[in-house]
Amino acid sequence: MHRHFLIYKPYGYLSQFVYDLKRKKKLLGELHDFPEGTMAIGRLDEDSEGLLLLTTDGMTSYNVRSKKVEKEYYAQVDGAITPEAVEQLQKGVEIGFDGKKYTTLPCKANAITETPDFPTRAKKIRDERHGPTSWVSITVTEGKFRQVRKMTAAVGFPTLRLVRVRVGNVHVNNMQAGEVKEVETFSI
Repeated sequence: MHRHFLIYKPYGYLSQFVYDLKRKKKLLGELHDFPEGTMAIGRLDEDSEGLLLLTTDGMTSYNVRSKKVEKEYYAQVDGAITPEAVEQLQKGVEIGFDGKKYTTLPCKANAITETPDFPTRAKKIRDERHGPTSWVSITVTEGKFRQVRKMTAAVGFPTLRLVRVRVGNVHVNNMQAGEVKEVETFSI
């Protein structure tokens, strides 16, 4: 019988259970006593936060990581994002990946007018004295290394905070940073 979990990965944690390098890192296993064989479905980098799905079922992991499943992110960016920049994101932008230039697939993107209500982040983001910030929703079906961060930078609005809010039909809702919920299955 496989087990499945939702977690709100906090800022500063790696999306893994083992880290072999000498530097001390915060790992998912510190947040909950997961059963042996639990794996993260996809990853969120150390500086990102939000919804992360975990499972003991490799086939579930494979299906969720496919390009058929949307992943939605809210990115707080440096500056007031423009309609032109949002349109560029929607059409696809050129980013660097694996030492080569790569054009992202078209995606859904839109400016968010209300500041999202997320848990307070462990590390403070610069404040408004350094200029305005804004939020944008970006929904992708691919997941290249640090892709969403590279996309916002490519249109002139570097990401300051990145939160994954949805994977398929599974939403982060009002989970708190570090919160873990066990679920029967993922309705992707």
